[in-house]
Amino acid sequence: MTDQPTPQPKMAFTEWLSQRVVGIANRHLVARWDRFRFRRRLRHLSGPTGPSGQTDDVTVIALMKDGGYYLDVFLDHYRRLGAAHFVFCDTGSTDGAIERLAQEPDVTVLQCTLPWGRFENIFRNHAAHQFAQDRWCLFADMDEILELGDSRDATLPAITRQLDRLGYTALMAQMLEMFPDGPLAQTAQLPYREVQSEFIHYDISTVAQLPYASEATGLSGLLRMNQLPPSSPPYMQFGGIRARVFGEHCCLSKHPLVKVVDGVAPAIHPHISTGVRVADRMALLKHYKFANDPIQRDQETQAAATIKHGEDGLRLAGFADNPDLSLWSETAQTYAGLQPLLAARFLQGKAAHQPEDTP
Repeated sequence: MTDQPTPQPKMAFTEWLSQRVVGIANRHLVARWDRFRFRRRLRHLSGPTGPSGQTDDVTVIALMKDGGYYLDVFLDHYRRLGAAHFVFCDTGSTDGAIERLAQEPDVTVLQCTLPWGRFENIFRNHAAHQFAQDRWCLFADMDEILELGDSRDATLPAITRQLDRLGYTALMAQMLEMFPDGPLAQTAQLPYREVQSEFIHYDISTVAQLPYASEATGLSGLLRMNQLPPSSPPYMQFGGIRARVFGEHCCLSKHPLVKVVDGVAPAIHPHISTGVRVADRMALLKHYKFANDPIQRDQETQAAATIKHGEDGLRLAGFADNPDLSLWSETAQTYAGLQPLLAARFLQGKAAHQPEDTP
């Protein structure tokens, strides 16, 4: 006969409450300590030290480490969209990107070399308040290309004017993983400008959609702090091709465009701002995760242990099992603008820019 486990006494409510209070207090102390450490280590390397241009200009805020590979395409694209100012939050670049950006008059470079996995939210939030208070800012990673619409006049100034007129303070976007039609190893060294013409395929056949503030998102505590358009509430999306091939539980939904006004907490999560009124339209983020030698980058982040979610390890395991791994399959599609993605409900509501809207 096996021994039966000894029943554990139920925790008294006062004891449970005490533990909760202590836990919350400890988290607040840790957060305050992290902000103090961040301020002590933050350096301004080049460019304007505060908001520049007009109050309706849009500032792009990007976290960066060794981002030189992406810079030309990144700057060209967002300047074409009408961005007036860039703030690069550098976490320790050594590839010459900092020196290149120092020559750009519309670029500010800040640097903090504390572990970016822990401090990225503090860094972006600080940059938003310092450079975009009472203005619009766009949070964009170096491997993300924002698409607002299929017309030439789909620009950041055009969409922010629409959002202001309608009383919204955030535009949501869904991330679309872009890939080539052959083995990823064959394009590992491809220049980023060539990647734009080679990585033209996507696969949304296994994207999972969850109600915006569902408990199942794991983010409901933050998402419930936002207001949604009643006519077309958006979904939070997860997984897709990275889940199918590597087993990643990756979030594909973001609030990239945010107005930093009273009550809004910008970028308190890599994908989420809170206190925002989410628009009834949506943008697309073309995500080039598999450009720029992804195996080497995942090896570096795994060795440095800078992020805890373990997705780099899952991808490395997938490449180890199949060095000629390709994301291409019969369910892959060729990118042809936003309309097919709206028709497939990958994007919900309207395209971000609606030329037919009257001022």
